[in-house]
Amino acid sequence: MSRLIRAVIDAPALRHNLEIIRARAGSAQVMAVVKANAYGHGLVPTALALTAADAFAVARLEEGLALRTAGITQPVVLLEGVFSGEQLREAARHGLDFVVHDALQIELLERFGAAQHFVLWIKIDTGMNRLGFAPAQFAAALARLRALTPAPRHLRLMTHLACANERDDGMTRAQLERFRKATYGLDLHTSIANSAGLFGTLPIGCDWVRPGLALYGASPFADCLAADLGLKPVMTLTSSVIAVRRVARGETVGYGGAWVAPRDSVIAIVAAGYGDGVHRSLAGGTAVLVAGQRAPLAGRVSMDLMAVDVSALSGVSVGTPVVLWGVGLPVEVVARAAGTIAYELLCSVSQRVPLEPG
Repeated sequence: MSRLIRAVIDAPALRHNLEIIRARAGSAQVMAVVKANAYGHGLVPTALALTAADAFAVARLEEGLALRTAGITQPVVLLEGVFSGEQLREAARHGLDFVVHDALQIELLERFGAAQHFVLWIKIDTGMNRLGFAPAQFAAALARLRALTPAPRHLRLMTHLACANERDDGMTRAQLERFRKATYGLDLHTSIANSAGLFGTLPIGCDWVRPGLALYGASPFADCLAADLGLKPVMTLTSSVIAVRRVARGETVGYGGAWVAPRDSVIAIVAAGYGDGVHRSLAGGTAVLVAGQRAPLAGRVSMDLMAVDVSALSGVSVGTPVVLWGVGLPVEVVARAAGTIAYELLCSVSQRVPLEPG
């Protein structure tokens, strides 16, 4: 009871998911995406558990430095790149590669040198319209990077798919065609497929895949669960009952009196709330697992607590374990009940929730 809520992280499940991804990727190498604290799973412990990955991808310099400090030796790619001479030098000092998506980054390399330290990933914007060179600008950007002295260790190519989670989407087809036209005749490694691209129905040929969500055992698709893809949940968010109350028919529970007891009821109060990352938007009636049995949420999630109707269960008492998502309750299902996606739920787990090995 000293730790009422905790996120239990199953490292063997991580490794299992990497094996499934490798089988799906064929001959492509795997760049494991561990940005945003490894989607809430713990940046360093996740990377240490995935020593079989060919490389890691993070968003920002600080994340890359944390991996190097922890002794991670695999290639680490900064997906947002660098934005100053000091960041460039720091990346070179620690052997971090980066994505080049803006002319500013080429200017930094031209001005400060040090390109010989890097594998540079040139990002082509094929339709996401966030980061990257438009196809019409790509050839000029590539020429400037090829002219760097000293030369980069390698130049590689990348794009990002906007709608890969929608199977056989026309947007994905259009993006793939734009990428292939822009890169025609270039003998450079490419990276295109994210988790959805990797497990989708469209053939996406590339030399490197960049799985994120699938590594953590969640499905990127609305029409199937992770188990359907052979993946196992890595995070189980679990807590405990800290009070049991009897509520008479017609009484309300929680803020706003949003839940009204339809009969004399037994309500379990669980130490979990939006201060822990459990979304307030979860609909009344959303299932949680109480001692392994499904029971519905009663009323609104508050900052530290949530109420669950356990009238149909027996033996619920202070200390009874509760699973918010994870083994037995897919995070994708909970995300739908919150009107969001699994990515957001996993990344929302707050710093006050300890991560524990499973």
